[in-house]
Amino acid sequence: MKKATETIQQHWHDDSHAAHPPVTVNPPVYRGSTVLFRDYAEMCKAGRGELQSPVYGTDRFPVQRSLEEAMQKLENGALSRIFSSGLSAIQNTLLAFCKSGDHVLLVDNAYQPGISFCKRILPKFGIETTLIPSAIGAEIEDYIQGNTRLILLESPGSNTFEIQDIPAITALATKRNIITAMDNTWATPLYCKPFELGLDISIQSLSKYIAGYSDVLLGAVTVNKKYAHILSQYYRNMEMYTPDSDCYLALRGLNTLATRLRQHEQSALQVASQLINHARIDTVIHPALPNHPQHKLFLRDFSGSSGLFAFTFKEKYSTKTLGMFIDTLEHFGLGYSWGGYKSLLTAGKQQRHTTSLYSGKTIIRLNIGLEDPQDLIQDLERGLSVLS
Repeated sequence: MKKATETIQQHWHDDSHAAHPPVTVNPPVYRGSTVLFRDYAEMCKAGRGELQSPVYGTDRFPVQRSLEEAMQKLENGALSRIFSSGLSAIQNTLLAFCKSGDHVLLVDNAYQPGISFCKRILPKFGIETTLIPSAIGAEIEDYIQGNTRLILLESPGSNTFEIQDIPAITALATKRNIITAMDNTWATPLYCKPFELGLDISIQSLSKYIAGYSDVLLGAVTVNKKYAHILSQYYRNMEMYTPDSDCYLALRGLNTLATRLRQHEQSALQVASQLINHARIDTVIHPALPNHPQHKLFLRDFSGSSGLFAFTFKEKYSTKTLGMFIDTLEHFGLGYSWGGYKSLLTAGKQQRHTTSLYSGKTIIRLNIGLEDPQDLIQDLERGLSVLS
């Protein structure tokens, strides 16, 4: 055998240890495009779609399948699929379940890139979108059209944290055979159970609390039994997959989700409670606080809260003055996303297409990480003192 052939024939897998494969706490990570079949009969079986194991690099390697199974169980759904980001999960949900001529209802407090996708991209496919009030309930019936195919909720919503009356919406949608989906990233499947509230689809940005370390971009879509086949076929036809290394990180994060989320919740409530009576602050927007407009809905539909909330000022400050407050902070990084161990801050005026309590107001959104909450409180108080 020539050296060139000998080098190539030295496959990494060695069947001599097949009877006693190593068992590790975490699953092995696979990298590759080609999957080798044991024989021609197995290849033929794969060609007929009868082989359950991966047949190619895009066919969901074991770590991805393990993450999907974990998310399906956590959500108590029928089937989960993993996407390259939370936004990708939103986009592909809309593309998988809608067609030309359909109409989508989308809450006005949804993730802004998702709204942009609906407004700028979906019309190219003949799909129309109507933005509806962020705190909507049974009055959603006024917005439903004859061609309404899907309702996309986000509860609580991005930045301003309004909560929709989910059971009232799903009850109406079920009667009209309209699909209901919700971005459940804020509460995670631990603190909100979408399928128990009548929803058909639950969407997660795994980049946030599931992964937990701000080092991965992933999303997940979980569906009930009625829509499992549609999602499965769409995913296969689009030949989607996510890298094993990213799925590995999300799977690892799941192991500590309950512990981390409990700490995020406790710290955020401690910080939020301290800010309520501050002389410079007008409103602390946190669904778990009694002053939240939909607090009763929160108590009914959620079993806990997370580390993300916001507040508004009593006065209007210039960009320069606002910058002085923000740049004084030592423990809050300035950056998008949330759900990681480090505390973050974003600031900006909210522009809504529908009636909102916060239109035109500057929203300071805080992601409370895993630092000591007293350090975070002192940091905020030091920054707020600059405003005087």
